[in-house]
Amino acid sequence: MNVILLSGGSGKRLWPLSNDIRSKQFIKFFKKPDGAELTDSESDSGYESMVQRVYRQLKAVDPNCMITVATSKSQVSTIHNQLGEDVGISVEPCRRDTFPAIALATAYLHDVQGVSEDEAVVVCPVDPYVNDDYFEAVRRLWELAGSGEANLVLMGIKPTYPSEKYGYIIPTDTAEVSRVSMFKEKPDMPNAWQYIDRGGMWNGGVFAYKISYVLDRAHELIDFADYAELFAKYDTLENISFDYAVAERESDIAVLRFNGEWKDMGTWNTLTEAMEENAVGDVRFSEDCKNVHAINELGIPILAVGLRDVVISASPEGILVSDKEQSSHIKPYVDAIDNQVMFAEKSWGNFQVLDIEEDSMTVKVTLRSGHCMNYHSHEKRDEVWTVVSGSGRTIVDGMEQPVSAGDVIAMAAGCKHTVIADTELQLIEVQLGSEISVKDKHKYELEL
Repeated sequence: MNVILLSGGSGKRLWPLSNDIRSKQFIKFFKKPDGAELTDSESDSGYESMVQRVYRQLKAVDPNCMITVATSKSQVSTIHNQLGEDVGISVEPCRRDTFPAIALATAYLHDVQGVSEDEAVVVCPVDPYVNDDYFEAVRRLWELAGSGEANLVLMGIKPTYPSEKYGYIIPTDTAEVSRVSMFKEKPDMPNAWQYIDRGGMWNGGVFAYKISYVLDRAHELIDFADYAELFAKYDTLENISFDYAVAERESDIAVLRFNGEWKDMGTWNTLTEAMEENAVGDVRFSEDCKNVHAINELGIPILAVGLRDVVISASPEGILVSDKEQSSHIKPYVDAIDNQVMFAEKSWGNFQVLDIEEDSMTVKVTLRSGHCMNYHSHEKRDEVWTVVSGSGRTIVDGMEQPVSAGDVIAMAAGCKHTVIADTELQLIEVQLGSEISVKDKHKYELEL
């Protein structure tokens, strides 16, 4: 089975755990099941993120499943950190809507991965909360597309209430696999009731097709020869959704009904409904707390007393205390906050900002065993590394030396430097300079 997972967005409705680098699908909310296989980056945690959960569930249904994540450049390091180095990644050079992203990922499968034009592929969002029966339906969708059931085969989600948040798929009959009569955009409440009465299903953004089909549609709308040319001109492409560019213009469409559990993890309220535990991290509740959930990524305890229907979230980015029903309305307030990114996962590990002063910044860096930073330099700042734990090697202007707990390494502005972790390595990095910026970084090739 070939699957494209769409991974994008910053998920500001889940602030302060999500930010411009750390999207909601990478936050570890969910208790890992007993016996779940761990990657190196997961070994110290009993929790998994949305993307890890979906990846694990896909592999459980089809161990040979070929998974490609379509994402922005800023998420690549985190994806490698959480899913390992073997997962396929189609990198979008800049943000465009879903049709360009899907066209690029489809061309990547065909031209880079060598998948035949006759093979089917399923496109799924990376962040629904679902059970294994959903992925059995995904496999069925892939089989239907591969057999030529229709040019495009959609998954229709059985509505549990007349939602105004989702588009609707209207089928021609009540069969498990039906032809599609029409699509309806996000309706008002009276129309949502009408669509449900007509057998309408939520459009959950899951669909399947043969690779040749989307490549043909892409060539009709975009002048390109292959993946490399499409990638090179990506920034010139129109922002257009897959629904508008393809689905709404296609007459040969079928829909597969899915009647199982499906939740969109878009807000704190819906996310806490899916959490198996009321607390993640160091959290204490009084006995009279009712329907309170808390996630704490800080190294200090949270105490909640006498609260009802509240979500609490604490991270290096900030602290949220909100009524659950009102938690979906935090985005305008978060947009007004202009903060330095305080935590991020990288392919080599993670970093957390500990302190920011006018001419300095202090960062805790954790490198995974066997990994290293890019070989790089800075023009406008000096750096000092103090190794806290573990062992490894530093390379400063081509000179390699071993390091372990207690060692201090100083790099003046302009020095090329990196650190290689032989075991898990933690260090405190102090940046000193009047213009400390993430843009002040020059990368170099390093032969190890």
